[in-house]
Amino acid sequence: MTYRVLKDQAAGKVMAFLTFTSLLVVIAMGIGLYMKSVPILHEHSIWDLLTTSEWKPMRNQFGFFPFLAGTFWVTILAVAIALPTSLLTAIFLTEYSRSVVKKYIYPLLDILAGLPSVIYGVWGTLVIVPWISNAVAPHFVKYSSGYTVLAGGIVLSVMILPLLVNLFVELFSNVPAEDREASLALGATSWQTTQYVVLRKTLPGMVAATVLAISRTMGETIAVLMVCGNLAIVPNSLLDACYPIPALIANNYGEMLSLPLYESALMFAAFLLFLVVLLFNLFSRVVLKKVNSD
Repeated sequence: MTYRVLKDQAAGKVMAFLTFTSLLVVIAMGIGLYMKSVPILHEHSIWDLLTTSEWKPMRNQFGFFPFLAGTFWVTILAVAIALPTSLLTAIFLTEYSRSVVKKYIYPLLDILAGLPSVIYGVWGTLVIVPWISNAVAPHFVKYSSGYTVLAGGIVLSVMILPLLVNLFVELFSNVPAEDREASLALGATSWQTTQYVVLRKTLPGMVAATVLAISRTMGETIAVLMVCGNLAIVPNSLLDACYPIPALIANNYGEMLSLPLYESALMFAAFLLFLVVLLFNLFSRVVLKKVNSD
């Protein structure tokens, strides 16, 4: 057996080991969070923890429903804003724009992607929150501080915008030029070519990119903590405050040792976030398999 064959086999085993280790890390994280959550699960049923809204640790009341609702409100709004914007931006950059436009847009997207989340939080606090309070909210409610679901959704949508644009551009750029030329040669317009060739061919990748953006949004902490108001209530509109799970953990982790079950409750919150992201990714895999089979 030659040295090259041995080298290839060794490389394959190393990569298999690293892949298996990555899987073990995910499993270990889930088990660790669950073990830390056991005390709160012994005191309260899962149904009560997930469906009640009272969050009063001093009275041993731990209702996680407002935090789950806040997480989903902000995530759905952020994706609803960022997804069409990033998709149309990527289509323009790959299908319609000139090279001079790309020369200036790509570096700007890289800068946005590299900014720390606290910068987005400060921008949201100084710009978005006052704008909502003074310009938007008066048309719908008597008073709003501006620290709302809407503020969190806007800030998070800007945060994930460069990620989605870069992923979509990469997907669209990998579509062979021959496919576009064949569509145009058959009499299709540029938009028809984009719609029926580029978008259809990259649909599985677009689903995966969207899932990645949603996972990033659900786990964002600092920016959300700074602009969402952090009130343990169930939002009824975009102009209500909210309290996503990452902000709950970040705000209260330093106080967890002062009360019984506090640490376990926060670990259960982290476990919930872990499960939500995991189940969402598994669901996306099912969707991807269905899309690819069709």
